Formats: sequence, C-alpha cells, structure tokens
Amino acid sequence: MVLIADSGSTKVDWKCIKDDGSVVSVMTSGINPVYHSNDVISEMIFKFLVPVTGQEVDKLFFYGAGVVSQAMKDKLKTVFSAIFPAAEVLVDSDVLGAARACCGHNAGIACIIGTGSNSCLFDGSHVVKNVAAGGFILGDEASGAYLGVKLVSDFIKGMLPADLSDAFVKKYNVDYSQIVENVYRKPSPNRYLSGFALFIQEHREHPYIKSLIKRSFEAFFDRNVLQYEYDKYTVNFVGSIAYIYRDVLKEVAESRKCTVGNIIQAPAQGLVEYHRADMNRFSI
Repeated sequence: MVLIADSGSTKVDWKCIKDDGSVVSVMTSGINPVYHSNDVISEMIFKFLVPVTGQEVDKLFFYGAGVVSQAMKDKLKTVFSAIFPAAEVLVDSDVLGAARACCGHNAGIACIIGTGSNSCLFDGSHVVKNVAAGGFILGDEASGAYLGVKLVSDFIKGMLPADLSDAFVKKYNVDYSQIVENVYRKPSPNRYLSGFALFIQEHREHPYIKSLIKRSFEAFFDRNVLQYEYDKYTVNFVGSIAYIYRDVLKEVAESRKCTVGNIIQAPAQGLVEYHRADMNRFSI
C-alpha cells in the first residue's frame, strides 16, 4: 500500500493506493513541522488516518508546506517511521509535490498559487531551481494572502472604491483596530489575510478587483517565472487562485510570451498518477 500526502498548514489531502489499485481519500488537519510538535502530529495521524489506512504501509510520500530544510524533513520522517515502521518514507516540499502533480515526468516550470505562492524549475523528477517564495511579507505574489494584503491595505487607507468599501464592512464588520489585532497579534496572519480571497472572488467583475488580480499575476510572472528559462518550458500551475482566475493568468502569460501548460486546482490526484506510473521505483 502506498500513502501520498499533499499537506498545507490547514489541511492534508491523503491518498491511499491499495494493493488492488483502488484509491481511498482521507482529509486531516494540516501538518506543518515549523509549527506542530512530533506529539501533535503523531496524535492526529493515529486519530484520523490510521483507522482508515492501518499501519501496513509500504511507501509514504509526504509533500508539505513548511518542509524548508533537512531538519524539517528528518523531523517528519521520524514521526512517520514510528507510525508506519515498514514504510519507505519520502518527505519533501509542497513545491516538489506541485511539480510532480502538474508536470508528471516531464520537465517544466511549476508554480503554486493558492494561499501562498511559489515556483520552481522541474526536470521531470526533481526540483533543479527554486526562486525563493519569500512568504506573504516578502513575496507570495498573486497568492490569496498577497491579494488579501493589497485589499486590506487599500481598505484601511481609504483607497477602496466606496461601493467595495461598504460591501467589505457589511460582510466582515471589521475596523482598523480589529484588522491590526489579527495581522500583528494573532497566529497565522497569512491565513487571516488569505480569507479575504472569497470577497475578491465575489466581486471579481468589479474594475478595481479585475485590476488587482491582473497586477498580482503580473508581479508573480515578473518576479518568479521570468527568472527561469521560460521560453524553453511550459509554465504549469497548481492552486485555487491560479485555477479560479485562469483566464487572467493565461492573458498575463501571453503578454510575457510564456506558454501555459496544465492548470490544476489541487495536487493530490496528479500525485496519484505520478506515483502510479512509478510504482516500482522509490525515487528521492
């Protein structure tokens, strides 16, 4: 049996490929080695995953946000190996997961644009170049968090069009002090800010929102994609923001002379297909 995990900070999408080829899906709370202790991770897996999958796992592929160093990989591998003692375990970043999901075994540029954003050059098996994402303060262009920052910043500065500002207050009933509290004093400000992506989607036909989305994608391409040899590869995307606004994304890509390949909403099914094609080889 093979376990595949696509993990963010809020949820993990698990796919269990059984020996008969059938696939079972399980959703659990997010696992981020930066924020979660070994005990918390282990408790969650035993409570929500093991009752469905059991512990007789041959291979486990975990692709996650927060897997930014060898120490984080080793931490998670220790946890998983204790729970699934017979399993060969690969732990790597969500960037590699996105690349394998949207590019398969083909070389290409792979991008994540969801709550956060990232990009890489992929050789069909591994990431060979990665422009640093920077997070929602220093980067994450076009992500839900980035869009939220721009929207909320304009709101508190009084720069939103009046109709949008009124709709914002009506929907969220927040003021400046509440926003500051959530951004600077409470945990996970990126999640708080990305939550405003729903408002942006609801008003996507508004000229201000149209401009915001387009400028955000332009920033993503200029600061990330164009740093690779983009004329030699297709540019592929994973993530809710990329998928929802794929018409704008394609428009911006064309203006930058980039060829768009696949645009998928979530990596999990693509990862199942990738590993099914490679079932007899455990590649790290």
